[in-house]
Amino acid sequence: MRKLASIQKIREVLPIDGADRIELVRVLGWQCVCGKGDFQPGDLCVYFEVDSFLPVREEFEMLRKTSYKNNDFMGEGFRLKTMRFRGQLSQGLVLPLDLLSPLAGSEWVEGDDVTDLLGVREWETPEVVGSMGTFRSGRPTFIPKTDETRVQSMPDLLQEFAGLPYYITTKMDGSSYSIGVQDGEIYYTSHNCTLVDDGNAPFIELVKRLGYAKMLQDYAYDNHLQSIVLQGEFCGAGIQGNRLRLRAPEWFVFTCIINGVRVDFDTLCAVCGIVGVTMVPVEEQGNDLTVAYPTVEDLLARAAGIGYNDTEREGIVIRPKEPVFSNTLSGPLSLKVLNNNYLLNTED
Repeated sequence: MRKLASIQKIREVLPIDGADRIELVRVLGWQCVCGKGDFQPGDLCVYFEVDSFLPVREEFEMLRKTSYKNNDFMGEGFRLKTMRFRGQLSQGLVLPLDLLSPLAGSEWVEGDDVTDLLGVREWETPEVVGSMGTFRSGRPTFIPKTDETRVQSMPDLLQEFAGLPYYITTKMDGSSYSIGVQDGEIYYTSHNCTLVDDGNAPFIELVKRLGYAKMLQDYAYDNHLQSIVLQGEFCGAGIQGNRLRLRAPEWFVFTCIINGVRVDFDTLCAVCGIVGVTMVPVEEQGNDLTVAYPTVEDLLARAAGIGYNDTEREGIVIRPKEPVFSNTLSGPLSLKVLNNNYLLNTED
């Protein structure tokens, strides 16, 4: 589970040119703007990640002018997003440990998760039933949710790539959809739900019309597979504002899972070719990520710029070419790096 609110250490305190009342602090791989003199290097703090949705409490009222939201889906609270103050990015919120003094616990240590304790939720927007099809709650257990960890949240992940051949793909700007075949039966899912094949789901109609669904079933049958899953980003008009400026909807595949195990890069490419699906653009391949990009700042610079179809890149996703289990993630090793300029221009 993502630690939206956690105990973290202030790594560095930096001045902001021309600012008398605010300064920068670095936490994990993030930087935040805070009040001048609020923290010293080495202090513990409560850090709230971008996309946290904080409850209405007196301690968070200073966020009302910039961050207050109230809708039928999430209720009311304060949504944290990437912002800029005096020309400096601020990604998240840092508050002193005094915030926790009335609550359970007294001996806080770096890394403690206080998300539930503080009533913090992840900011979400509802999937629209009708325009994207009919959904039912729940997902087949053999189709995992798609999620990548931001490198700023776990900068030590970079070192887990040491010595591993890697590949970098473009993070496509759309919505996550998956096709899965288990024991011959086919399933379609969005990020959170299962899609009903009733003729009203554009994603299902697309993958059926292009033959992807039938080809995946045939591949599973021909290779005597208990299950196979393809996961990708559904992009086009009506999805995330069609920021990729596509003329027609497309599905860009980034993961293949066979019998519950994520496959290697070469197998992913091969399966995509056989089924006929479009794979996410591969931007780079290399032998050691930590040599090519030694720091988080190097990766942030790599994620910036122009990407697919001459549009501003949302970011990049990095994986080892051979799947590696990460003890930090308790799952396959991977990370994503978002383009900060993209975040500033697109976060609502």
